[in-house]
Amino acid sequence: MQTNFSLAQLADPATAEAEKILRACVHCGFCTATCPTFVLLGDELDSPRGRIYLIKEMLEKDRAADAETVLHIDRCLSCLACMTTCPSGVHYMHLVDEARARIEKTYRRPLSERILRALLGFVLPYPRRFALALRAGALAAPLAPVLARFGRTGQRLAAMLRFAPKRMPRASSFGKRGAIKPQAEPVARVALLGGCAQKILRPETNEAAIRLLARFGVETVLTRGEVCCGALVHHLGEEAQALAQARRNIDVWSAEIEARGLDAIIITASGCGTMIKDYGFLLRNDPAYAAKAARVSTLAKDVTEFLTTLELPKPRGTLPFTVAYHSACSMQHGQKIDALPQHLLAQAGFAVRDIPEGHLCCGSAGTYNILQPELALALRDRKIANILKTSPDLIATGNIGCMTQIASGMEIPVLHTIELLDFAYGGPQPAALNQSRKRSESEKK
Repeated sequence: MQTNFSLAQLADPATAEAEKILRACVHCGFCTATCPTFVLLGDELDSPRGRIYLIKEMLEKDRAADAETVLHIDRCLSCLACMTTCPSGVHYMHLVDEARARIEKTYRRPLSERILRALLGFVLPYPRRFALALRAGALAAPLAPVLARFGRTGQRLAAMLRFAPKRMPRASSFGKRGAIKPQAEPVARVALLGGCAQKILRPETNEAAIRLLARFGVETVLTRGEVCCGALVHHLGEEAQALAQARRNIDVWSAEIEARGLDAIIITASGCGTMIKDYGFLLRNDPAYAAKAARVSTLAKDVTEFLTTLELPKPRGTLPFTVAYHSACSMQHGQKIDALPQHLLAQAGFAVRDIPEGHLCCGSAGTYNILQPELALALRDRKIANILKTSPDLIATGNIGCMTQIASGMEIPVLHTIELLDFAYGGPQPAALNQSRKRSESEKK
């Protein structure tokens, strides 16, 4: 793509990077076939190619974002399916992130939207605030159908309430323990990201990871002082807050690396993994953090990715469960980890099935299912229809957002991949497996 930036504009590192990405695009349109919003809406401006044109015009003319640009950029899920499809290697993720940051700096949203986005950024990345919000949401949940009648703002508030669990999950059994050591001499020492939303919504995910790693001889450190990875606010365009959270985590992990060493930083939420693996890029121009950020990004591993570096024992054997594996966008497109989790599940004894249209997003995408509820619901229902075609006993995935989104529309249990692997290699049976077995037996009768 031809660009016309001035030398003065290109002196800005962010603009120079955007120009490099824009010039890589050759207008081929392959991205449109795998873009969820284009598949749903059929609007060129709701495809990566269309958004690239809008971003190019905004950046080249050095102007404030207008309503049309904001509309179509806001509809982007950042699922990154376009990056998997693109034959030219266009790094759309970095381009749309730059566009979102510019929108927040130059565009004044309606008051109700500013309040909602500020509320999401204030609550979701902070576990205690999030837990309080969930308790309040559970009480207000009956109001969701009423709120949905009051325009776009009401629909977004209703979407928030629908995701509030009826019963608050229990606190993690590992609490604030600093390090969990295996019985024998450790073969590796890792830090495990506690996370923010996942820590509250599904503490059993990290518990399963810790148990499994200990069984395989890995010492797991729960570092104190870490915060949200920054992905949630980064996708809201709040660049300064996202980078502040990234620096905080880099400081915490760097101190642990220098004190006792780390072989990896393990992440059980693939959305967080994509963000942390990008710390090196995000802080490349910060002289105080560039080298440390690059080191952290190199050490960051999805838990399934790390398992392949270990010598796994024999599992329990063949297990009576058919698993539909949903590959989160941040896993398959963001981190390029595609068939690996499926292979691990099959190796552990599960019958694993691919989901038709597996490349399309489920509609979760961080806060997307709240800010764009209609599109998110359409994508969720499309995903569920494809899942049901595989006749599974349960669904496995590697991202808390996907788990919550898919579970909101079906009764088939949705578990994290690591929970199933923990069970297969000697851990406790997840309660959802009992429910799945009872339902299967009831259907046979």
